[in-house]
Amino acid sequence: MPTSPGDEHHPPQAPKGSGGGGGLAGVFKGLTGGSRLTKSPPVFQQPFLSLASSQSLAQPSDAGPPSPAPYGLSSEQAELFHQLKNGQLGERVAAANSLRLAIAESPLTPVRDIWHATKDLIEPSKPADARRVAWELLTECIKYPASTELERREYFDTLTAPAPSEDFSLQLAALEDLTNQGRNLSGFYYEIFPLLTWWLQVAYKAARAARAARKHAPRGTGKGAKGTVSSSAEDNALARLFTLLKDAIKFNFKFATDTEVGRLMNAVFWICMDTTVEDDLRACIHVIETLVTFGAIPASKLKECIEILSSIHCVVPNLQKDAWRTIADICRSHHGQSTVRILLDLLRSYSASPDKDKDKDKNDVRNVRGALSVLKKLLGKPTNKNYPPVPLALLVDGLANVAKRNVTRIGPEILKLINSLFDGREGNINTILAEESWSPIFSVAAQCAVKAVSLPPPSSDSSASSLSPATTREQKDIEEIATELRCLIQRIEELLSDRGPDILQREQCMEFFGQVQQALPDSAAALFVDHLKNTKACLPSEVGWEDNLNLVLDCFYLGRGRETPTRLRALEVVVEVYDFLCLAEGLVPQDAVGALVQRILVGLQEEQDIAVLQQTVEFLVKVAATADTPLFDGIIDAFKAVVAKDMSRSSLNVPVYTHMPRPPPQQAQTHAGGGPSPSNIVARGYVRIFIQMMNRHAEKAVKAYKALVYIARSNSCEADARITAMKMLFRLRAVVDHRVFLTTLDENETLAANLYRTEASLARKLAEDAAHPSRLSRLDHHGGRPGRGVSFNQGHTVERGMPVRSASTPTPTPHHTQRLWSLPDPDALPEAPPQQASPVLVSHLRHGNPDDNGLVILDLKPWLEVLLSIIRHGGDWEVYSFVLAHLPTQLSNHPLFRDAISHIQEMRRVLCELIRTNGFQDPPHSSGLRRTDAANCLLHALAMIVSYHRHFQKVDEDEIVQTFMHGISDKTAKTCIHALSVCCHELPMSVSKSLLPILQRMSQVITQPFVAMHILEFLACLSRLHSLYSNFREDDYRIVFGICFRYLQYVREKKRAMRGAGAAEPPTPGTGATSHAEALAQQQQQLQQQQQQAGGGSAGDDLPQYVYALAYHVITFWFLAVKLPDRPSHIGWIAKNLFTDVDGSASTEEHAQITLDFMQRVAFSDASDSVQDPLFKEQYFGEIQRKRWIIGNSILTIRQATGSSWAEITRRYPSGTSSYALRVEFTPTPNLPAPDGSDAAAWEGRFQSGLTIFPSHLLMQLLAPMPQLYDPAIRPIPLPDEDFVDRAIRVFDRNSAVDGHKVGVIYIGEGQTREAEILANTSGSPDYHRFLKGLGVLTKLKGATFNTQGLDRSDDLDGKYTYCWRDRVTEIVFHVTTQMPTNLQTDPQCNMKKRHIGNDYVNIVWNDSGLPFRFDMFPSQFNYVYIVITPTPHRSFVEARSTDDDGTTRFCTVRVMSQVGFPEISPAADPKMVSLQALPSFVRLLALNASVFSLVWANSEGGEHVSSWRERLRQINALRARYGPKTAAAGGAHGGPAANPPQGAIAAPATAVAVAVAAGVGAQSVSTGGGATAASAASAAPSGAPPEPINPAQRAVGVRESLTSLRRSSVATFFAGSAAAGSSSGLAPGSGPGAQTSGLASGGIGGAMGGTAGGAGSGAPGGPEAVDHQSLNRSGILSAASAASSGTTENVDIAAMIGRPSSTTAEALVESVDFSKWT
Repeated sequence: MPTSPGDEHHPPQAPKGSGGGGGLAGVFKGLTGGSRLTKSPPVFQQPFLSLASSQSLAQPSDAGPPSPAPYGLSSEQAELFHQLKNGQLGERVAAANSLRLAIAESPLTPVRDIWHATKDLIEPSKPADARRVAWELLTECIKYPASTELERREYFDTLTAPAPSEDFSLQLAALEDLTNQGRNLSGFYYEIFPLLTWWLQVAYKAARAARAARKHAPRGTGKGAKGTVSSSAEDNALARLFTLLKDAIKFNFKFATDTEVGRLMNAVFWICMDTTVEDDLRACIHVIETLVTFGAIPASKLKECIEILSSIHCVVPNLQKDAWRTIADICRSHHGQSTVRILLDLLRSYSASPDKDKDKDKNDVRNVRGALSVLKKLLGKPTNKNYPPVPLALLVDGLANVAKRNVTRIGPEILKLINSLFDGREGNINTILAEESWSPIFSVAAQCAVKAVSLPPPSSDSSASSLSPATTREQKDIEEIATELRCLIQRIEELLSDRGPDILQREQCMEFFGQVQQALPDSAAALFVDHLKNTKACLPSEVGWEDNLNLVLDCFYLGRGRETPTRLRALEVVVEVYDFLCLAEGLVPQDAVGALVQRILVGLQEEQDIAVLQQTVEFLVKVAATADTPLFDGIIDAFKAVVAKDMSRSSLNVPVYTHMPRPPPQQAQTHAGGGPSPSNIVARGYVRIFIQMMNRHAEKAVKAYKALVYIARSNSCEADARITAMKMLFRLRAVVDHRVFLTTLDENETLAANLYRTEASLARKLAEDAAHPSRLSRLDHHGGRPGRGVSFNQGHTVERGMPVRSASTPTPTPHHTQRLWSLPDPDALPEAPPQQASPVLVSHLRHGNPDDNGLVILDLKPWLEVLLSIIRHGGDWEVYSFVLAHLPTQLSNHPLFRDAISHIQEMRRVLCELIRTNGFQDPPHSSGLRRTDAANCLLHALAMIVSYHRHFQKVDEDEIVQTFMHGISDKTAKTCIHALSVCCHELPMSVSKSLLPILQRMSQVITQPFVAMHILEFLACLSRLHSLYSNFREDDYRIVFGICFRYLQYVREKKRAMRGAGAAEPPTPGTGATSHAEALAQQQQQLQQQQQQAGGGSAGDDLPQYVYALAYHVITFWFLAVKLPDRPSHIGWIAKNLFTDVDGSASTEEHAQITLDFMQRVAFSDASDSVQDPLFKEQYFGEIQRKRWIIGNSILTIRQATGSSWAEITRRYPSGTSSYALRVEFTPTPNLPAPDGSDAAAWEGRFQSGLTIFPSHLLMQLLAPMPQLYDPAIRPIPLPDEDFVDRAIRVFDRNSAVDGHKVGVIYIGEGQTREAEILANTSGSPDYHRFLKGLGVLTKLKGATFNTQGLDRSDDLDGKYTYCWRDRVTEIVFHVTTQMPTNLQTDPQCNMKKRHIGNDYVNIVWNDSGLPFRFDMFPSQFNYVYIVITPTPHRSFVEARSTDDDGTTRFCTVRVMSQVGFPEISPAADPKMVSLQALPSFVRLLALNASVFSLVWANSEGGEHVSSWRERLRQINALRARYGPKTAAAGGAHGGPAANPPQGAIAAPATAVAVAVAAGVGAQSVSTGGGATAASAASAAPSGAPPEPINPAQRAVGVRESLTSLRRSSVATFFAGSAAAGSSSGLAPGSGPGAQTSGLASGGIGGAMGGTAGGAGSGAPGGPEAVDHQSLNRSGILSAASAASSGTTENVDIAAMIGRPSSTTAEALVESVDFSKWT
């Protein structure tokens, strides 16, 4: 029990420097640093012992005899009172308990008596249970309301007497009831506060001891239900005591003297300094708050009170609100100004040096921190709410004083206070700063941040700390300082951004940023750098510019922890300083520029920020332009260091490439993060240096060039850097005089598309893969390609030529990794190169030329060595593919490699070797490419090297041709065929040497749908180059014919398969037989599907109509190429293949008929068409009669002079017209003069001189195959003399006997791009005119008798002359714009020229503009093809005029450009290099083929193109259908004339097959598509020829086997296997019993003389069997007539008509048309 108030010992006032290990003095190790703060646990009271357990309950009482009971008690209560007073201890305790209950129910009057009887029980000597019951009874007595003050005083004295500590809770409860919770102090007004002050100290000590005991108690004791530490009764008592104290102050503070209040506050302060429990501090704060609210704080205690409260406010975050509420009450009271003064004094009096007493120093630090915390809070409060103002001057002085020591514990609070000034209410700055200077405050902040500015700058999120986790208190404080400093910087940054230049203290803010530059976030750093830049603070004209420049360099540009924009802003300042130094060169130190650049170069190799490196490199490139040699070399060395550093990082990942059968793994294509690598940035810098220096400083350009070559060579360098270097190196070109320039044109899009390096090609590939997902599922990641040199195509093995992908080879998928290059590439060069060639940099120096002084050679040999290494050894696919796509176009520039011929020769050798041995690199599977795609690119490069052939040996040229020959496979055939087309003109001797193997190779792939067109075009061009096949033997020609026949058979197989498929379905009503055009259209669809499945070629590569017609044209051209004496020996074999279908049946296509018609006309002579004699008129010869007939496929006109022996015979064939003048000479009577008008000299010159005419020629033209006049069925069809016939013949004559074509020729002058100025050209360069002279013959237009293709022939409206070209079957008229008149006044747009050029399907463009040609330069929907000729290298007009040579050393790039959707039809679809000498013939053949194709293409949608020959044939058939016999049935029944033959069949009156049968065998005649024949009993075999029996079945088997052999093997193999069958196929008509012959009257007069035999009863026995056969034949003829009436021009199934084996019918047909047998 505490001692009485009179005996109390006041606790000593805790000195300011004391505190021991508890209270606020121990807060750093308690609440914030030591043990965790814990709230007081809930009260847990231990239960009292039971009364039975007390040993003292049985002791008798020593009291005397019982006294009388007090008044007012019942008997029972009196008995209890008596026991309480006189009973034993146990009885007293029981009585006290019973009385307590009674008093609680109803107050008893004798309370005082009961009190006195009970109070001895609370003495310490009594048992605890007894004391407890006694305290409870006394407490109930205290509640008696009628007690007097004296009684209450007595009660107070009794209750406050010393008592055991365990009874303090009961003692306190009694006092609470006595005072009514501090409200009623009557009887002891002035004793309560001293008592409570003392009890407060005792209760705190008891609670502290209990807490310490619980803390050190064994584990498991004193724990709550969940293991938590239970609260003690002491903690509960202390809390109740604080509550009682607050209530007493609240209701009775007037009875407290200042002394007692001071003592009370000392006790509270002592507890605050000693406790580590948050509840104790909160209770103390509430006591002080109550004092402030309901009382007053003594002035002597105000400072200490402020120190305690401010410390709690700063140190204990959970009590900040409570502490601030109390401080705010003090500040709003009369102590407000005193409080501010106390707080400022704490700052101003803080010692600049640490105190020796560490505890005192800690207290000082705590007090300062608390003062700063409160001042921060106070500065944010408005003065109009009674808060005292804080003087800024005194505050700044205090802050400056505190900041001097730079204590890390105080720094955060200082910065928090400063932050509060700048971030006041509603985001505004504090009003006390509005008109004041901020420099002192910023100086304080900078002083506090000294230890924090060395930290790395923060991330973009300014609220996030970039520091590593702190482990010590000081590190945490530094981290907090950095955080607050960033907040301050951010706030100032916001003010600067929001207010802009209006803020008065802007300069002071920037000075502060400069003081804390290392701690600036990037946004603030950007403001600071911009300020320096705008104020020109770094320029030499300003004071301190060097310091500012160093600050920008060291802290911002070279600060690699900074964000990219900040560093780039700093670099802009540096660049500005550099520019100023360059301008003020004489006003600054001489080495200022060099020193500045050296600062930039230091550590450049360590730069990892790509954007900063890129801008730095650009700056250094700018410096390099004007730098002297040492500085330039330093820049180059720094760049090399960056590349070397980058290479060292990736050196461990570089694969070792050997002569690889497999592609190497993909390297890392870009730098980490997906951007360009540092090496790539440097490479672009080298490129910029070269571009800028190539026209100004050759030595610098050469150094940059060498550096780029080094990057391109190194496999360990990043791929993107190598490609960047190659983008410039591949654009190097040289003009005629070897001056170097850089081209800006993308000339490689075709090859890039083949490698899926254009957007369109990649999209197309992805669409194809999406449409065929099965291809993706077959992707083999472990190989699967066939071995080298082995082909599984069509069951035979190919030599070690180009690889052929087997059907099982998986189709790779296109890779989806990042592509490092694609076309078009507008950003290939970092800046635009000079438009003019370099005046100082050349690729070759001409010795002895005085103009070459001062020039520097750019050595291209190292660059070619790099290319050779890459091609030979492979590498990263991105790099390898880039080389494949770009090499050919650079090789086309001859002047560039003038000094590197040896390397070109080595390039040729390497390419040939790699292609022939398959030693090149495979594309990766992920690229979606095949091996042959890479091979095609290499072949294109080799094709360009052909133009260097004058530097090669003959054996080298042979190797090139052989390489192309080996490349003729299913995927590389087209490229090789195109290259061989060029070789035919450039390397004729080598091609001639290997021509037969080339043709044999072609024969193996002729049925591949995407190469047939190109093979046939090659053969068509080859036929006009007679020198190449001058040594051909007879069998060699058959290889060419066999290729054509192989394709014809292939098409016929497809047509038959389509007919067979259609026969399985019911026919569609209303439709007739499948037309030729429909069949070819269906064939085209099938071929396109096959191409897509094969994965090669475009869908329109082969237009079947074109290729089918082209095959017949090739046959025609090559028949003319055969030597004249050898032509007849080929006729039978050609006829057999033309008229025999794949199954042995007869085929009578229009193409075959007109081809054979032409062969008849040229088989024995090269004579061209002849025309009628204009002098054969009546005025000279008297009366002339005219008669016309249709004989076979010709119109025969005979004009006979009735009064003389002269006659004129004109025969019009599908393939031409022949006219003859005949005179019947009679043996003159001797001595008689010759008749007048018969002078033979008048006809001199009518026959062409110098031509060889064999006797058989005249026989062919006049007699074969003339029908036998005595057979009515095969008589000529007479034509009436009427207007319709006259008009029909005039129309027939207007159809030329040659295929006419029109081709435009356009000249584009230098720099011309507009259509009008181009068409206005009236002349061109000398090379252009030389080309025109070789292109054709200059021909006068006025009065021309040929088809001028729209050019005016009467008034010279389109010029006086044009160029034309004509051979035996083709005629080309060139619409030359420079030959046409130009009148810009009347026709400024040159529409007169455009009307011709715009309607020409094909135009030849001579492009001397030096610019790329655009397809839309001449808008027209009819211009399908442009053949663009570009002189390479480009020559100016003056240079072109000064050049004089034979054209063998000058080359042109020829490229065929076609309309969108137009298939690739030309060897020059990819650019080809052709010498000027060979250019005219090469281009003319391109134009001819393109024109033919365009005609077919233009008619592909609405039908098919009909040539002039076919049109003439159809007109003949139309006349036959009109005027021929009409009643086939009647004529057949009576032996009269039969029905006219159907259109398209081999139609002639004598086209019957006469079968002569030996004794006892009936004779029969068979129609093969037209007119009927009478039965004949005898053959027309030559006299003396014995009959030879023929087995038709054996012949049919032989033909089928031959055709099967042709399909399964090469053409050469077919020739060897079927030679015997072919030689025996032609038999003499009527050569024995059972022989069948068929006569074809397709031209000639008197065709029956060698054809079918006629005549009834010529030894052939008649009988019913013969009649039956004849009836059968007649029914077949009716079917043919029905087909003819339907208007179809397609084949007639002859085998079905005659009911005989198809092979027998076909052989008979062939026998009849083989005119070589009867001539």
